[in-house]
Amino acid sequence: MKHLLIVLLVALFLFPLAALSQTPSARDVVAPTAFASYEPVARGMAFQVAVVMKIRPGFHVNARKVTFDYLIPTDLRADVHAGFKLENVIYPKGTLQTFTFSKNKQLNVYTDTVILRLPLTVLKDAPLGPQHLAMKLRYQACSTEICLPPVTKDVELTLNVVADRSSAKSSNPDLFPPSR
Repeated sequence: MKHLLIVLLVALFLFPLAALSQTPSARDVVAPTAFASYEPVARGMAFQVAVVMKIRPGFHVNARKVTFDYLIPTDLRADVHAGFKLENVIYPKGTLQTFTFSKNKQLNVYTDTVILRLPLTVLKDAPLGPQHLAMKLRYQACSTEICLPPVTKDVELTLNVVADRSSAKSSNPDLFPPSR
């Protein structure tokens, strides 16, 4: 009987640890990747960068427009150096969903794969050659039961700047379909 009691106590102690070990780190819930609409880009031209957020199944992140003030919105910031002009980031609409913790209140969230867009212009005096674009993506990931701490992840992209506009080539057509 004493042996059984010890086994039960050990099992009760280890079960919560096993449950916690199955909860991913907030950093591992979203995998962001950046893509340019042109490669290379030319001086004097406008283009876009798409940051594709792949959100782990079973999780969501708050959309840019949050339903309640206390929620942490998804936020993308770019460190644009001389030679580039950045417009406002374009965030997609989220979807309204209800979760166990939201007590029948719908929250505006992103799930699955979401694309954030950064409209940029290469200035006429932009340096030629490889140019680094550093971005920071901040989000808070939640499952249906728990919310993880907010995270800021680095997202990076190298753009090759050329002088001649005829050298700029459209790229990533699945993310940037031709305009009609």
